[in-house]
Amino acid sequence: MPVPAPAAKPEGEDLLPVDGDSEADGDEPGSTELTGLFLEKPPDNVAAVSGMDVTFIAKVDSTTLTRKPAMKWLKGKWLDLGSKAGKHMQFKETYDRNTKIYTYEMKIIKVVPGDAGGYRCEVTAKDKCDSSTFEISVEAAQQAEKTDILSAFKRADAGEDEGDLDFSALLKAAKKKKPEKEEPEIDVWELLKNAHPSEYEKIAFKYGITDLRGMLKRLKKMKVEPKHSEAFLKRLDSCYSVDKGKKIVLKCEVIDPNVQVKWLKNGQEIKPSAKYVMEANGNIRTLTINKATLADDAAYECVVGDDKCFTEVFVKEPPVTITKLMDDYHVVVGERVEFEVEVSEEGAHVMWFFEDIELHKDMETTKYRFKKDGKKHTLIILEATLDDIGMYHAWTNGGHTKGELEVEEKQLEVLQDIADLTVKATDQAVFKCEVSDDKVTGKWFKDGVEVLPSERIKMTHIGRFHRLVIDDVKPEDAGDYTFVPDGYALSLSAKLNFLEIKIDYVPRQDPPKIHLDTTGNMVSQNTIIVVAGNKLRLDVEITGEPAPTVVWSKGEKPITESEGRIRVESRKDLSCFVIEGAEREDEGNYTICVTNPAGEDKAVLFVKIVDVPDPPEHVKCTSVGEDCATITWEAPKFDGGAPLKGYLMERKKKGSSRWTKLNFDVYDSTTYEAKRMIEGVLYEMRVFAVNSIGMSQPSLNSKPFMPIAPTSEPTRLSVHDVTDSTCSLKWLAPERIGAGGLDGYIIEYCKEGDTEWVVANKDLCERQWYVVRDLPVGEKINFRVAAVNVAGRSPPATLTQPVTIREIMEHPKIRLPRELRTKYIRKVGEKINLTIPFQGKPRPVATWYKDGKPIDEKIINVRNSNVDSILFIRSAEREHSGKYELVLKIENMEDRATIEIRIVEKPGPPVNVRVTDIWGFNAALEWEPPKDDGNCEITGYTIQKADMKTKEWFTVYEHNRRVNCTVSDLIMGNEYMFRIYSENFCGLSEEPRQSKNTAKIAKTGLVHKQNPYKEMDMSCMPKFTQPLVNRSVVAGYSTAISCAVRGFPRPKIIWMKNKMIIGENPKYLMTNNQGVLTLNIRKPSTFDGGKYSCMAVNDLGTDEVECKLEIRIATDPDKK
Repeated sequence: MPVPAPAAKPEGEDLLPVDGDSEADGDEPGSTELTGLFLEKPPDNVAAVSGMDVTFIAKVDSTTLTRKPAMKWLKGKWLDLGSKAGKHMQFKETYDRNTKIYTYEMKIIKVVPGDAGGYRCEVTAKDKCDSSTFEISVEAAQQAEKTDILSAFKRADAGEDEGDLDFSALLKAAKKKKPEKEEPEIDVWELLKNAHPSEYEKIAFKYGITDLRGMLKRLKKMKVEPKHSEAFLKRLDSCYSVDKGKKIVLKCEVIDPNVQVKWLKNGQEIKPSAKYVMEANGNIRTLTINKATLADDAAYECVVGDDKCFTEVFVKEPPVTITKLMDDYHVVVGERVEFEVEVSEEGAHVMWFFEDIELHKDMETTKYRFKKDGKKHTLIILEATLDDIGMYHAWTNGGHTKGELEVEEKQLEVLQDIADLTVKATDQAVFKCEVSDDKVTGKWFKDGVEVLPSERIKMTHIGRFHRLVIDDVKPEDAGDYTFVPDGYALSLSAKLNFLEIKIDYVPRQDPPKIHLDTTGNMVSQNTIIVVAGNKLRLDVEITGEPAPTVVWSKGEKPITESEGRIRVESRKDLSCFVIEGAEREDEGNYTICVTNPAGEDKAVLFVKIVDVPDPPEHVKCTSVGEDCATITWEAPKFDGGAPLKGYLMERKKKGSSRWTKLNFDVYDSTTYEAKRMIEGVLYEMRVFAVNSIGMSQPSLNSKPFMPIAPTSEPTRLSVHDVTDSTCSLKWLAPERIGAGGLDGYIIEYCKEGDTEWVVANKDLCERQWYVVRDLPVGEKINFRVAAVNVAGRSPPATLTQPVTIREIMEHPKIRLPRELRTKYIRKVGEKINLTIPFQGKPRPVATWYKDGKPIDEKIINVRNSNVDSILFIRSAEREHSGKYELVLKIENMEDRATIEIRIVEKPGPPVNVRVTDIWGFNAALEWEPPKDDGNCEITGYTIQKADMKTKEWFTVYEHNRRVNCTVSDLIMGNEYMFRIYSENFCGLSEEPRQSKNTAKIAKTGLVHKQNPYKEMDMSCMPKFTQPLVNRSVVAGYSTAISCAVRGFPRPKIIWMKNKMIIGENPKYLMTNNQGVLTLNIRKPSTFDGGKYSCMAVNDLGTDEVECKLEIRIATDPDKK
């Protein structure tokens, strides 16, 4: 497990040489810098109780960071716990804008023993990182109070003799005395752990322990030490990780190649199948799991006899993304709400939140329902209330979406009002109204008195329609009728007029007369208003004797039809004009003309058709903000014949089919600011027009628009440098950028006292620094910087004080890096890239010299800037060595720095190598240093020897600093030659120098006389010491049969199956190891069963053993 990074580095570690090994070589930049970013880390060791929750907190200070830090929680070395987010593990991140501190939390719900182990939290931010490790141990659930085991075994009332053995503490009536002085607690468990077994009784006596045997049993369980494995050469790794749907191979190595192993999953034996494939190849045992699922996330064991090795497999789910975002809802109290999302994987886990509260099935309230249908996940609110107003979130391990719920009080809308009626005696009167809610009930009143149903008066409620029907109308039925909906401060009123018919004596010759009723639908004299789609029935009383002739006409066209949509019905003394389903084209002047021999009468009626208005036009978004947008539209061309009351607006997310109402009360302006939208999401709008008749069709959808806000102002604006005509500014990115991103920056300036700002850059500046040029010398200038994105300019960041444009004289100063203050050594052929920073104003003039002469820029490249000078040599040679001097001048001021560069290479071989003396088994060598030392000091020599017979070279000495040596332990009678390599900073010389003469070690006159002996006769005929054993094996699993033989001369071994010699068949492998004979049969089938025999033959005789091999077919117990 990695160790947490140190909070600070020793001085000097951050200074890296800028030479050929860095930038000029084109190598990649250095690794991420380890820094102390954590303000608070999780504790090093945590003991969690099984079944309880545990939370870990880490805090990171971001004041010095240029971007948001990224946090990872890991288990072991590399298992990312982000893929395990769900019901068991939850992760949370918060940010405090005031302190700029990020707080990260990892919560483990209901800890299980499998959660024990090493964990690591790792935070990275661009080029900085930090990590912290901690251990979790899981204990079995115990009582909340800590039990002191020792107190049950110590004496309770012995005072100073408390350490002696006593059983009085077991008596219920014993009273415990408080000790006069508290002594430091002694951890007896630690004493017993570290003590020799012979000391156990002494410790028990000293500390008053009576149940020593019980303590030793518990101590044995505490001492869980890994024992040496007698069955495994290599155990399974501690854990494995695999992506869902992929294959994983668990591999271990056993000592016995013929041993059979068992594989267990969570303690249950695994049977071979297409999913679980078990293989044995020599000593290697493998378990292959194909197409891993979440059910394969478990603990696995490989069992050999009584020995086991364990591992844990983690199955990582791919990040589940949200493919369909959540819609906003705008409903009234009591309506049903369904928030629906679609995810990329079926069966994925989706977490629902209301604000910061998690919603789940185990909640006490029953108002929420959760539904899963494949990739669709739905949160259902059965009856919305005002308490449900807020933001709802859906989280997966790879995505997040949110939707807003707005709930308003239920309002009743009148769709059709009650109309005044004028009826005659014995006719039927019907009052009818329509409201928006079909569940609303109500009561009818006449002149303030509730109307009760009877045989003549009936009241009905069908859907949204409420009717009052009065049969056989009588004069006393005339009056004001009112319908009052239950639960609403609303009433609908109309008047019932009784038409009384008086019969008078009329002479025979009576001119015709038209009697028009000006009440009811007539809003003015001879004008009738009809709602489009409704029925108009105009009953006109006609008098005259004889009965007059009635003619209806519209304009000049008479209406004669007695059937159809527009018709005339004639009765005695009554003419009825009927229009079914009034349309806009029916509007106009209608004339009724009655004639008889006594004269004629005529009346003109104007029928006005009123309708819902046309939809509004040209709906568009004129401006957007972070969570708002301004919408404008034009009034409809036709207002429906009635004045417009206002407009209703709806919006939806692009791609969604659900519209959300933005207002319940009509809005009278044609400009509306929609609020509470999500930044970065595309929306569409539509508008309805409303008049007294009703609501129009929706307008065409607006073009999609996205709420985007400008960024916040840039931060930490400062002046970096000032000259006589320029000013260099620096700043940092805005704290809040938002969904609109950041396109660049605009830099502006103005003179002190002026109000007109001048733009310094024509194009947007994408860097976080800029040099403003062509400024007047000596003027005081104010500067400001604004960030720009698609939403416009941000508020500007302005310097607190004006800047005087005048260059400040600064002495030249060379900042020579520490590594260049000593001799700078490089090898021949390497690149040299020296960057020498300096300072001074105005810009200094930098000049390089080598050994007092100006350098040749054709051989050595030099590049000078305002702040540094770079010396670059593409391929160093010996002649580049020397003293280099950098001279920095500003007018009559200067500064100098000297750098000594030495270019080295491998030395030449030593000179005049010779053998100067030979004695015994030793030889003395001498030589002279090489003529070419490679331009650096010779650090030593390597001496090698070789005898003249084999001519194989062996190293005798390495790094020998002297120019002579003595070679010892030479072999008598051999002649030796020698060679020597020179060595310096670059390594050994390319070629060695061989000695001019050789060293011959002379033999002495010693003669070895051997004692005579008689060789023992070891001859014997073959004899099997271990016979073959009958075996029964499963088909498909490799097996082996073995026996042992002895005999001299070494016997020839012949293996036979059913008395037939087994030849060079690749299915069989025959081995003979010191007389132990083995026949390996690879994956036998039923055809490989039979009698196997082994015959051993030599010159003295023959011996043979045989066995029977049975091959059986494996059966699956689950299919029995």
